[in-house]
Amino acid sequence: MHQPAPPRRDLPARDHLRTALELAQVGMPALPLRKGKVPFGNCRTCAGRPPACGGRPNMKTPGPCQCPSVCHAWAAATTDPTVLTSPAWAPAWRQAVAVAYHPGGAGLTVVDLDNPRAVAWAHQTLPATRTVPTTRGEHWIYRGTMPSANKVRPGVDIKSRMAYARWLGPGTGPLADLPSTVRALVGREETTPAGGAVVSSSPVRTEWDRTVATGCRHTERYVRTGLQRGLDMVRSQTESGAASQAFGVARFLAAQHTKCPGPCGLDAIGRQIIAAAVSVGVPEAYAERAVTNGLQGVGAAT
Repeated sequence: MHQPAPPRRDLPARDHLRTALELAQVGMPALPLRKGKVPFGNCRTCAGRPPACGGRPNMKTPGPCQCPSVCHAWAAATTDPTVLTSPAWAPAWRQAVAVAYHPGGAGLTVVDLDNPRAVAWAHQTLPATRTVPTTRGEHWIYRGTMPSANKVRPGVDIKSRMAYARWLGPGTGPLADLPSTVRALVGREETTPAGGAVVSSSPVRTEWDRTVATGCRHTERYVRTGLQRGLDMVRSQTESGAASQAFGVARFLAAQHTKCPGPCGLDAIGRQIIAAAVSVGVPEAYAERAVTNGLQGVGAAT
């Protein structure tokens, strides 16, 4: 797919509009950003109390807003050239300092890596895809959409269905499909509250042993040692990232059993990983989704 040229840092307003029109031509909804590289505020009608548009669209009351102005941040992004060049948008373009786009509207997800440590984590954890350098890190762009979320782990934001991303150029590398590793990052991972209480409890009803793994080709010591190391890794994530760690542990352990005739008792292993995540504050339902996705991401014997 043809991509617009990378932006220059000293563009006059007309060139920001030209960039937006080029983005619109290739199906990427665009909008102007004002000083501070943030969206323009709502017009008086949309900012009223109560707002005449119903306060839409936003996270609580989704839906359309027919306001002709540049309102509602990411939701203002459009591929319609008549809107981009309309008199109602002209004042915004005269003040614009940058251009943004709506990743979800283009069928994309941006993993926003805000510092070198986050970039290093991505290189170790995520499949390679198109990357765009930013001021402090990188944008990793995947084909596919998902919910947006900030701070899914230190220095990492997800920008997709309800977010905007600053246009910094087309980037380099082939565009990869959105992996389950990224999808598993989104969800509220509560840390252990003060006083040692956990958000939810998930008692382990069945621990892994040889009786549930009659078709496993590994020794019991091998499986137990690997499982214990994985559980320790999950429990060490007391501040954030426990669900992502649980996903990774489940995926890794499942991969060890791909050549087993089965069954290998992965259900019991999964329950122990879920319990470990819950013990450091991950909501049980989210822990279950993360671990299930990890186990199913590899064609292992159950």
